[in-house]
Parts: sequence; structure tokens; C-alpha cells
Amino acid sequence: MSTLVKATGLSKHYGGVAALDNVSFDIQQGRIVGLIGPNGAGKTTALKALLGLTPFDGSLEVLGRDPRRERHQVMQDVCFIADVAVLPKWLRVRQALDVVDGLHPKFDRSKAEAFLSRTTIRTESRIGQLSKGMVTQLHLALVMAIEARLLVLDEPTLGLDIIFRKDFYTTLLNDYFDDDRTILVTTHQVEEIEHILTDVMFIDRGRLVLDESMDSVADRFVEVAVKPDLADDARRLGPLSETEMFGRRVFMFENVPVERIRALGEVRKPGIADLFVAKIREHAA
Repeated sequence: MSTLVKATGLSKHYGGVAALDNVSFDIQQGRIVGLIGPNGAGKTTALKALLGLTPFDGSLEVLGRDPRRERHQVMQDVCFIADVAVLPKWLRVRQALDVVDGLHPKFDRSKAEAFLSRTTIRTESRIGQLSKGMVTQLHLALVMAIEARLLVLDEPTLGLDIIFRKDFYTTLLNDYFDDDRTILVTTHQVEEIEHILTDVMFIDRGRLVLDESMDSVADRFVEVAVKPDLADDARRLGPLSETEMFGRRVFMFENVPVERIRALGEVRKPGIADLFVAKIREHAA
């Protein structure tokens, strides 16, 4: 397995505010990585650095190249879908295919047309006539038809209904992702993608507060629903978080052996959304 992205001491400041503060991480080939953080945490700045769209301090290699100096070469093997439409509204779908076909040497027009044929999008329609969901489908068709090794998604399904969101990720898994390709995605809809992630990174105020594989997360964190009379016993074990649910106290533990807490109640694996809230609150304390 090769390293597609390697960041060491990645930093970016806007005036006196650190959007990225000495961040280091690796992204391996054939992984689906979720970059998750609150608004203003540094997610978009990190993506802009990877795509060569903003200057930064520190070291960053994308596919073995520095995106500051070799952006053209990097973007031959990287594709990007943002949460906002980037195609002109007056452009026809057919013309969008023409543009990408003329600009990108690794674009396979037949693949894009095959994907669009499974949608309700007409090639003669103007972008401005399409719904947001259809525009996202068009972006996906263009991207999936490019033989890119890294796909970067910045809130790609924001504002879409649940059917479009589900179809988007199903299409990615079935028609795009394989062991040679890597996906980096930011989203606030964590519950919808946690089942497809292989790795997760939490970022808050420019710093990584978690960088783990999903397998490691399952081994490292555990939740237990505790009866009220056992809550003090749970607190003595130093929980990461404590919440109330349906008359029980729910505790999350980090690096505490399951054998020590099994007697307290029902043990389960925490969801990524709950883990995110617990880690961000810990970092803010």
C-alpha cells in the first residue's frame, strides 16, 4: 500500500487565526477517509492546500508532488467535487462533456455518457435548468469518467434529499472506488457515510484531534449504557463523555478494557457522530 498524501507540520494562518496548526497525517492508497470537523475547523483549508489552491507552511506531498509548485501535474490524477455548482448555468450538458473531453487527457467520454444515460439528465439541457441533485449527478459523471487516483469531496451532497445522497455514495462505491483509488470526503452528515469509511480524521480549530482507521476506532472506544445506581462506578473509570438517554446514563470510554466495564451495563460501539462530539468537547475543555 502506497502513501498518496503525506502532510508534515502543515500550517496556514489568516491574520492571527490558525486555520491549520502544525497538522501531520498520511492518506494511503485504496482508502475512504472522512475529514470531519465543525464549521471553521480547517477542513476546507486543508483541501485547498491538497489541491494547490492556497499557499501554506510545512511539507505536503500529493502523489509524490508538492501542490504549490506542481499543481498541474497533481491535478492530472486528482478530481474534486465541491458543495457548490462550478459549471456555468448557460452551459449545456453536452458542452460540459465537450469541455472536459478537450481539457483532460484521462477523460473517457463514453463512461460519462453511459452514467448520464441512467439518469433523467438530457444532454441538451442547460445547467441552469437542472436541479441541484442533477447538477451533482453531472459532476459525478464527469469525475468518474476520469482515471484519477484521488477523489476529493467537499460536502458533495449538501442540500440534497436523502434519495440523491444515498444514490451518490452507492454510485461511488459501485462504479468508482477500488483498491487503486482513494477518496477523501468532508461532510456534516456523518451518520450517512460512516459505514463506508476506512479511516477518519477529526479536526478542530486547525488541529487534528483524532486520526485513526475505523478498525482502530472500534478497538479504542466503547460506550456503555449504565443504570443510575452504577453511574458513580462508571465515573471512577474516567469516561470520555457522559450523556443521558431514556433514563440511563451513557458513558463513552477510551482505551479502557471492555472487561472492566462490562458489569456496568450494555456495551456497544459508539457511532462516529457521538465520538466526534465527545472528542471535540474534550479538545475544547
